[in-house]
Amino acid sequence: MTKGRLEAFSDGVVAIIITIMVLEMKAPVGTHLSDLRPVLPAFISYVLSFIYVGIYWSNHHHLLHVVQHVNGRILWANLHLLFWLSLTPFVTAWMGENHFAALPAALYGVDLLCAAIAYFILTRALLRIHGKDSDLAIALGADFKGKISMVIYLVAIPLAFVHALLAGALYVLVAVMWLIPDRRIEKRIGT
Repeated sequence: MTKGRLEAFSDGVVAIIITIMVLEMKAPVGTHLSDLRPVLPAFISYVLSFIYVGIYWSNHHHLLHVVQHVNGRILWANLHLLFWLSLTPFVTAWMGENHFAALPAALYGVDLLCAAIAYFILTRALLRIHGKDSDLAIALGADFKGKISMVIYLVAIPLAFVHALLAGALYVLVAVMWLIPDRRIEKRIGT
């Protein structure tokens, strides 16, 4: 089975996710800069989520660029990832509109963790059909960054109930770690 349809569908879903997130933001009433203050948390959560969705889109693109074919297991693993990403507009809006309160901030982290797990499952499914000696396997290596990201989410989720802004800082830390696309794949395929 070719990968083109999977990639096109995923790109479409990601575009819809970003569109929904921006439509969830409400313009403030008033014409002064001070009128923006109440919507600042929603804007900050939108920016963070936009970056996260962009990171997933970029790394997904690089991941699929190096694979040759997909199967039914990979289609389902990809849908699993898209499911968690599709919840991003909800958790983003809830966290932002509630000014980074504990439960919304923790649920935001749960969604990030589940998306990271889903991406890990997707990479393992791809590795299963492409083999240990494939360009993909060599490019991914031990995937330290992916594993440490999940550990940071596991720390941030309960931390949200102690200090939600510190949990948010950990979410930002992981985003910064991933902001630049995974160069291992680019180096392996020579682009």
